[in-house]
Amino acid sequence: MPILIPLLVLGVIALICAILLTVSSVLFGVKENEKVAAVRDCLPGANCGACGYSGCDGYAKALGEGKTNNPSLCVPGGDGVASELGAIMGLEAQDVVERVAYVACNGSCSPDERKYDYQGISTCVSANMIYSGDRFCTFACLGYGDCVKVCPRDAICINPEKQIAEIDPRKCIGCGLCVKECPNGIISLINDTSRVVVKCSSHDKGAQVRKVCLNGCIACGKCEKSCPSGAIKVENNLATIDYDKCTGCGICHDVCPVKCIHVGNFICGAHFE
Repeated sequence: MPILIPLLVLGVIALICAILLTVSSVLFGVKENEKVAAVRDCLPGANCGACGYSGCDGYAKALGEGKTNNPSLCVPGGDGVASELGAIMGLEAQDVVERVAYVACNGSCSPDERKYDYQGISTCVSANMIYSGDRFCTFACLGYGDCVKVCPRDAICINPEKQIAEIDPRKCIGCGLCVKECPNGIISLINDTSRVVVKCSSHDKGAQVRKVCLNGCIACGKCEKSCPSGAIKVENNLATIDYDKCTGCGICHDVCPVKCIHVGNFICGAHFE
């Protein structure tokens, strides 16, 4: 009896607590929006923020609760996810403009292009804190692979010869995580229909560029003068392309004396040269 009484008391207390918890969950529980859950299940889970929201959860909540009526904001998901989201929400899905990332650096990693022997933490962010990195060109890819680590699709690798990040457009989903991670800001997102890219990010004057990199833009202006559609301009010592005007003719590539302007096909995954 001395043992049974405490056990009965504990059993009654447990039963009362269970009843109270059940009643509380029914009366005060927040019911999950089924549409939000359905939308979230369709999203790829990259949590990149390319949609303009904090991540997949944020976009799912906004779409499921009617705060946005656009089911075509998920760039990594493409047209397939947009169609699924449109079907769930009863909205018309528009074509998603797929985007891909590219590295705007055309240099190499020969020993004489290193201004010191960096032996710190092997990340681009850490290396960049010491005199803007160990490359003579302060706009160059540092090659320590911060972008590789954040890529959800293994679309980025470090070229073993050049020690420069390279992106496989066939795997890239355009999430933009690598763009945010690069401390030098040399990774950009563009539409996968683009055919021409400038593989340089240096804003130094031509003479300074030539001292540290034979493949960098020297701002000679030949591309600007030869472009038939006026799509390329030299601004702040660097050639820049207006993709709304660019026809992909490749003339700028042909006249570039240092070959820092490359042409190719992102959709087919062709190598830009």
